[in-house]
Amino acid sequence: MTKKTILLIGTYDTKEPEMRFIEETIQAQGAIVLTMDVSVLGDPSAPTDISKHDVAAAGGMTIDEVIAQGDENKAFRIMSAGAAKVVARAYADGRFDGMLATGGTMGTDLALDCAQALPMGVPKYIVSTVSFSPLIPPHRLAPDIQMILWAGGLYGMNSICQSSLSQAAGAVVGATKAAIAPDRSKPLVGMTSLGSSCLRYMKTLKPALEERGFEVAVFHSTGMGGMAYEKLASEGAFACVMDFCMQEFGNLMAGSVVSSGEDRVTNAGRMGIPQMVAPGALDLLDFAGWQDIPEHYADRPFHEHNRLIKSSVFNGAERRAWIRELANRLGAAKGPTHFFLPLQGIEAWDKEGEEAYDPQALAELIDEARRVMPDQVPMTELDAHINDTAFCDAVLTLFDDWVERGVVTSTPHS
Repeated sequence: MTKKTILLIGTYDTKEPEMRFIEETIQAQGAIVLTMDVSVLGDPSAPTDISKHDVAAAGGMTIDEVIAQGDENKAFRIMSAGAAKVVARAYADGRFDGMLATGGTMGTDLALDCAQALPMGVPKYIVSTVSFSPLIPPHRLAPDIQMILWAGGLYGMNSICQSSLSQAAGAVVGATKAAIAPDRSKPLVGMTSLGSSCLRYMKTLKPALEERGFEVAVFHSTGMGGMAYEKLASEGAFACVMDFCMQEFGNLMAGSVVSSGEDRVTNAGRMGIPQMVAPGALDLLDFAGWQDIPEHYADRPFHEHNRLIKSSVFNGAERRAWIRELANRLGAAKGPTHFFLPLQGIEAWDKEGEEAYDPQALAELIDEARRVMPDQVPMTELDAHINDTAFCDAVLTLFDDWVERGVVTSTPHS
């Protein structure tokens, strides 16, 4: 088996003993280390494979110009931009198989950019003094990132921090050895949804698409799932997308923490990937389980899904606003885009007798979609609920037509 190479990122001026300890641990696991120094002021006792001068140059400055900024935050912003470029280039050149970075708040800030620069599926680990902290907003996290707390590692080596560092070293080496690259022999359809108690179309569509020779990846639209979906779309990984769950999009518009980022419903269109879209669950607003429901939502229907997540319901005016922005994003798409509009409900609790049933608000969503959807985005209205068989039948009819006409092919869009 070919030895794996781990890119090790850290500030070798202040943390050289810790970095050398990680190097030795990785090497003891049978892997190779590619070292990268992102420090600004000092120098390591021995050269690293990628120096701080290389990183600064990628950020558009010399290291002396970085130092001349006179502000640690400004300096590390430059180094972060350079580091992300260096990491992306080194991976494209085949120089490493997985990434491990270390840091406090400064180093973590930089490491998050480096992780974002790598494709999905590349093992990426950060040992941080602020792992899992609310200081880190969700949009800064790569969808498949792993973080380990750098316990007791603020200043100097000890057995506590050695435990953290050795676990991280073993984890990234193990991940690179065990990782299975995605199989690109079948064209991939990306689909968004929620649990089958809320949206059920995936249970019909996935086997039907597989029978047609396509692989199907279904993304759980609760924040990180949408990030993964959008990341893969931005990489051109999909032959077609079925973006039928808009809960993350509504959350984004309303400022919920359960968001997948500002680029939701943009990347497939930007890449020219054929996309089918529906307003599934665009009536629901998510809150983290630990949050109190804001007072202005107090008189609305409320669903506590579990201790992690709970939902309220958007009113008609909010739904109109979200549909307008959704139409704007779909109108900017460079590839074929089709909108499905189920007239009898957009998720399981949006039907008579259920807690989120609001026919007037649904009617406003429908009216606004009819009014603002761009001419270049054909719309199919269905006198059905999104969970009805009729919805899946209509989707598959269009999909088969797109395949027959060559709109959907097995050719990657990257």
